[in-house]
Amino acid sequence: MTTTPITAVDLFASALHIHPDGDVRATGRRMTGGDAGAWQIATFHVESDAEVHADHWEMHPEAEEAVCCLAGGVRLFLRPVEPGEAESMVRLTAGTAAIVPRGRWHRLELDAPSDLMSITLRTGTRLEPRGEAG
Repeated sequence: MTTTPITAVDLFASALHIHPDGDVRATGRRMTGGDAGAWQIATFHVESDAEVHADHWEMHPEAEEAVCCLAGGVRLFLRPVEPGEAESMVRLTAGTAAIVPRGRWHRLELDAPSDLMSITLRTGTRLEPRGEAG
């Protein structure tokens, strides 16, 4: 049994990395990359579309992503799978979440200032400006 003191972690300043061996560590938040095999739980207070990279698509090739709205409201857009299809959109309100499939390009736009939580493997995460969709 460990005797390390337990301290509070500010989830808006740090991320939690959950490792396959059961270790949980508070670390700096990363939008791309990350500890190999570690799931990242990151919480954000956002007030503008720029803070959620609304002008970029994001994709996580290694795992699904749970996008959680803790407060406020957000629209989650999924890039079409086939050319000529329209974007699909899911509206998230306080207390709701959506699961983005592994490898699916997605982006967010705010309805209001919001507190959001993201849970995924960040390894291999890619960002692509909206104009370069392909």
